[in-house]
Amino acid sequence: MYRFNVHDFSWFERYPTSPATLQTKINDLVYSSYNTKARVESINPETGEYRIILQGTLDMHGWWPEETH
Repeated sequence: MYRFNVHDFSWFERYPTSPATLQTKINDLVYSSYNTKARVESINPETGEYRIILQGTLDMHGWWPEETH
């Protein structure tokens, strides 16, 4: 699996992109983190537009601490 790093964040500013590509990049980010959470900031039931905030801590040194392997 690809290891997401701090230089990859600029990718999210490039658009448009397909939903499948966005899902892959978000998956890479989440799986490369050891702490994550998501919050729904807004949803418009009339248009279906939404805003979701992802927050986490990127694992900069490896997958997870040794004791979890």
